[in-house]
Amino acid sequence: MTVRPLIGVSTYLEAGARWGLWELEAVLLPAGYPRLVQRAGGLAAMLPPDAPEHAAATVARLDGLVVAGGPDVEPVHYGAAPDPRTGPPARARDTWELALIRAALAAGVPLLGICRGMQLLNVALGGTLVQHIDGHAEVPGVFGHHPVKPVPGTVYGDLAPEETSVPTYHHQAVDRLGEGLLASAHAPDGTVEAVELPGPPWVLGVQWHPEMGTDLRVMRGLVAAAANAG
Repeated sequence: MTVRPLIGVSTYLEAGARWGLWELEAVLLPAGYPRLVQRAGGLAAMLPPDAPEHAAATVARLDGLVVAGGPDVEPVHYGAAPDPRTGPPARARDTWELALIRAALAAGVPLLGICRGMQLLNVALGGTLVQHIDGHAEVPGVFGHHPVKPVPGTVYGDLAPEETSVPTYHHQAVDRLGEGLLASAHAPDGTVEAVELPGPPWVLGVQWHPEMGTDLRVMRGLVAAAANAG
């Protein structure tokens, strides 16, 4: 029997969530994330916020890591004052996910950042963010679509060599690239839509939400890298 690579996925931490008769603090993950991991051949595990000193031991148990989408990164992490349009901080997630990213990079564990996860990858490597752009989240609570164009010769360009329409919902974006990162896809307006580190290890961030679509190529790339790394 083929052993599926274990892919950890970071989660939301919400003060109040409702199900049945209950309303309690909860760790949450939209079902699209584990389903995408499973459809790509991996075994999904949720990674709720924890103390950052546990990140290295957590990553050591994984074959691959996904840092999921979610709230805006607190600007203090990239040396900026908050823009009025920047959302409230999610400090437990920021601290934990930055620690996970740094642990994965140090251990050579394959890593995929999705939306916020790509932005955190950039910040973890010393990059900065644009705190507000228009046109990438047009209707509140509704995913849009726009094309992204790959950069030939990159990891993402090899996975998806043609221009592709992707599900998108964000109002922040990469500004100055973090140390060592390469831009590997762009939107028509020039927004950086994918970043990566020359490998190994396999490290990719995408600004869109593959868990909301049917294209498995990005997640299959992570799962294949995780299987080979293990």
